[in-house]
Amino acid sequence: MASIVNEINSFRKKHALKLSNEYTQANFTWISSLALTIILFINSFNFTANTIKPFIFSVFVLYLLFTLIQILIALLIKRDLEKEGYIKKSTRRLGYIQLLSLLTGNLFVVTFAFNLIKEKKSSEYIFAYYMLLNQIFIIALSALNLFKPYVTDSFPLAMLVLLAVSVFYLVTLVIVAKQEDSVPKWMTYIAMFLVITSLTGNLFALLLGINLLIKVRNSDKRGLEKWSAIWEKITRNTTAMLGMFFIVFVFSVSICSIFTFDYEMATENNYEVILQTPSLAYPLGTDNFGRDLFSRIVFGARISLIVGCISTIIPAVIGGILGAIAGYYSPRTDNIIMRLLDVLYAIPGILLAIAIIAAFGANTMNLILALSVGSIPTYARTMRANVLMVSNFEYVDSARALGSSDFSIIFKQIVPNSLAPMIVKATLTIGSAVIATSSLSYLGLGVEPHIPEWGNILKVGSTYLESHSYLAIFPGLAIIMLVLSFNFLGDALRDALDPKLD
Repeated sequence: MASIVNEINSFRKKHALKLSNEYTQANFTWISSLALTIILFINSFNFTANTIKPFIFSVFVLYLLFTLIQILIALLIKRDLEKEGYIKKSTRRLGYIQLLSLLTGNLFVVTFAFNLIKEKKSSEYIFAYYMLLNQIFIIALSALNLFKPYVTDSFPLAMLVLLAVSVFYLVTLVIVAKQEDSVPKWMTYIAMFLVITSLTGNLFALLLGINLLIKVRNSDKRGLEKWSAIWEKITRNTTAMLGMFFIVFVFSVSICSIFTFDYEMATENNYEVILQTPSLAYPLGTDNFGRDLFSRIVFGARISLIVGCISTIIPAVIGGILGAIAGYYSPRTDNIIMRLLDVLYAIPGILLAIAIIAAFGANTMNLILALSVGSIPTYARTMRANVLMVSNFEYVDSARALGSSDFSIIFKQIVPNSLAPMIVKATLTIGSAVIATSSLSYLGLGVEPHIPEWGNILKVGSTYLESHSYLAIFPGLAIIMLVLSFNFLGDALRDALDPKLD
């Protein structure tokens, strides 16, 4: 018996390094942090004047310090796993030091620190600390308005509300961290308040609140286990959670900016500050009309998200209904619907969008319509394939035998069990919709030119690539990061919802 236990322990120690998700995250974190450190080091020098930028150089030093600590933690984790088969508590305590990197805005290090501190991490704990991180980042972003010549009238009250909510999130994180598998009934009130605070755009609070309510009230253990298993798969994926964090952050900014940012700073011309370089008053500089680029990108996020999401939801609903009807009914109905959609599918999507906008004019509603129409056939094909498979299952035959109507069978039995691939496809194609929105706006065929939208901002900045490259770099980075975030999240959803990977 003792020999068997020894063999199991030696096997665990031998393979602990390969199986450890925390060791992989530690290496990913120090590599990402090192890349940011190098970028800051390069930008801390003014090569034309042969001078050092004090503020950026100070941030570089802090980033370098936390990166070195992160490398040390990765080495200690490797040592612990090879010798003991688990990570020692002394190594995990170093995570508290890394939490200080929150002051530098190093999301990679802070995220890893929260993961390192707690050994057994539930999906609720992960949602809780991402929820708090998102709130802190929103407050920090909004606080930059204090350096501007003036702030909007609702700024003081909005900041007080955000600070109060952040304190509540911190208390919630502490409570969730102390909870094990069981959730007491009194946490129902916390869950309900979390759902209410999610109106600020913090979707992590909404997810945490829903998870807590399900655990408190759900008596169906099978459904609870399936729900928990999906989110555990997603939360274990670091890149997916970072992508989700950026999406939620952009969504929160879109809502909170209504109360913390002044829209006139993004739209009104100010010829006294034309083409200003980045500073505290104008963190990303100003454009050729003296408009604050920082405010323009913040308000532009709202347009990109609205157009991207709505132009994905509309074709998903219409295409899903058409695909469900085509897949369920006779070959004649199937041929009529699918051949008509094939005609639409034969027209290139971007060409169809340009034609619709040219015919009806360039505005936000026409842009959504143009992007939606071309995507209907792809969603119809996806739903049709799922319905053809699901309609042969036994529970569908049982529903027919019980005399259920076709409408009831399609929309109560078949469609709910065919939604997983549609959700994954929608998540992956939102990124494409964001790119299409920005591309059409760049060509002058998207939203109106005066509206701060990332494509419009990029179009203005492209004319100053040589003299003021930041005008194009910052909106370009925003588009890239949002698209990548949706792709990362879509990949994680596909893996989590695929039963073959269980």
